Amino acid sequence: MTVEAPPKAVAVKDLEKRFDGFVAVNRISFEVSRGEVYGFLGPNGAGKSTTIRMLCGILAPSGGGGTVAGFDIVAEAEKIKTQIGYMSQKFSLYEDLTVEENIDFYAGIYRIPPALKRERKAWIIEMAGLEEHRRSKTAVLSGGWKQRLALGCALIHRPPVIFLDEPTSGVDPLSRRRFWDLIYELSSGGVTVFVTTHYMDEAEYCDRLALIYRGELIAEGAPETLKTELMREDVLEIQCERPQDMLAGLEAVPGVKEAALFGRSIHVVAERGAGAAEAVRSHMEARGCVSRVEKIVPSLEDVFVSLIKAHDRAGSPVEEVAR
Repeated sequence: MTVEAPPKAVAVKDLEKRFDGFVAVNRISFEVSRGEVYGFLGPNGAGKSTTIRMLCGILAPSGGGGTVAGFDIVAEAEKIKTQIGYMSQKFSLYEDLTVEENIDFYAGIYRIPPALKRERKAWIIEMAGLEEHRRSKTAVLSGGWKQRLALGCALIHRPPVIFLDEPTSGVDPLSRRRFWDLIYELSSGGVTVFVTTHYMDEAEYCDRLALIYRGELIAEGAPETLKTELMREDVLEIQCERPQDMLAGLEAVPGVKEAALFGRSIHVVAERGAGAAEAVRSHMEARGCVSRVEKIVPSLEDVFVSLIKAHDRAGSPVEEVAR
């Protein structure tokens, strides 16, 4: 007996969005499983927010299609809105209302019965750590508190899928870490979390990533897979004195494609093989610098930059269509 696989929480096929001849999203396809934390990683203007708006039923696609929580994003957009939570980087809170009044407002939007509203309000206030501020105006809250309150309001109707669009933009690092702890709790409870970000370190927290550039999905996979299998070059780390001074001239070394400061060291993207590493080491010694040169596992930033440059060298179909 064949057991059918459970339906995907999000499934997209050849999804496209055009604005007056400009292609913002270019025929992307992907699937997200129930309970997965799926990240959209890319620079501002890459098409991440446009994709989310189509998946939320806010924006109609120009081509292709997909489903969210089992509902068609074109034919059943209104049904999708009852099955999702959405949180933008602006948090969508009313600053002149108190914490409790914001929660009451969203409970009204989602028609939460009074008995359930009391229980869910208590959960949001506890989750956000706002017990002492429940009657405070939202405008006086810190960015981290606003962030957790906005997440609670987006979850008040207990949706199976939640979309977080740059949710940690402008929030301090400690609040970001606490926010991701909440995301993991949601995921372990079966909630599918779809998050966009341009923070490379934050992308490491996702189960899988889609790298988005100029409206195209250029790579997809677990963070570790992207770093170990998709990088076409070696990444060499150089530790030396005066790295700023030693940076000049490295890109002229045979086999070196790119060199950049990375904290107190230098990261060099080079052709695979021992030849480039030896050439770099010889270059540093010739300049009188005693240094350590070793191959390292690339960061997501290394991978993303490498893939973007390869994409640009190949020529972008998006640019051709947009012309």
